[in-house]
Amino acid sequence: MHPTTWHEPVVGFELEPQEIIVTSDVQSEKLSACGLNSDGLDGWVDASFYIGLGIQAGIASGISAEGNVNMLTSLIQHRLVRLDEPLTVRGKITGVTDVPRGQTIETDVWFEDANGHRAISAPRKSLRPKNNVKTSGAGDRPAPVIEDVAAMNQYQSYELTPERVKAYSSDGNSIHYEMDAANKAGFRAPIIGGGMGVHYLVHTLWQECQPTAWDLSIFFRRPIFWDDAFTVAANPWSALGLVKNGKVLTEARINHLTPA
Repeated sequence: MHPTTWHEPVVGFELEPQEIIVTSDVQSEKLSACGLNSDGLDGWVDASFYIGLGIQAGIASGISAEGNVNMLTSLIQHRLVRLDEPLTVRGKITGVTDVPRGQTIETDVWFEDANGHRAISAPRKSLRPKNNVKTSGAGDRPAPVIEDVAAMNQYQSYELTPERVKAYSSDGNSIHYEMDAANKAGFRAPIIGGGMGVHYLVHTLWQECQPTAWDLSIFFRRPIFWDDAFTVAANPWSALGLVKNGKVLTEARINHLTPA
C-alpha cells in the first residue's frame, strides 16, 4: 500500500526503517521472470534485489518513484545474505540537484543485520523528470567503464518479453509495465527497472567465481525496453556490461571482488 501523502525529496529526509526479507519463493519467481535459474545460488540472496527494495523503501516512506529513471547505483555486498534472513533497511536523501530535465536525487540506502552491521549497501542517483519537459540534460555524464565492446568476453544472450518484464516489476513506477506511462515519459515502450538488468550481471559473476563480497559501480547508460535482446559482456574481472549491437546499455565497474 502506498502512502496517502507524498513528500518532496529534500536533503536529510530519512527513510522509515523496516524489516526486509527475501524468501526462496520470491527469488525463484522473480529470477524465473528474468529467464534465470536460482538453483545455483545455494540458498544465498542475489544482492540485485536490494536495488529495487531500496526504491520500494523510499516509496513506503512517501517519496514517489513514479516516472523516475535510475542513473547510477553502487551495489556493495559486504557479506552473503541467506534467504529468509531478516535485514533492516535504512537510508536518507543526500542530494537534490536541479537539471534541465528535472531533478537528480541521490539517496544512501543500506541493509543492516540484527547486529547493526551492514550486509548490503545500495546508494543510488536517479532522475526525477519534470512533467512535459522534453529537453535533454541530467547533469555530468560519468566516463564510460567499457571503452571497447568488441574487446570484451561475450557470455550468454537474453531476450525480454513484455510478459517477463511485467512479471518481474513491482508496483510504484508504471514506466516499467504500462505503455501509456512509458510513452508519456518519452519512451517507445516500457523500460525495465535497473535492478532487473543487474541480475544478469550478478548471474554471470556467480557462475564464474561465486563471490562472497563485492563493490560494483553500476551505470544505466541507455534504456532497456521490455522487448529488447542483449548479451552479457565482461572483462574479467574489472568490468561487466549488457550490450546490444555494439552499444552499452548497462555497465558496472568492479571496484572490489572477493571470490569464494
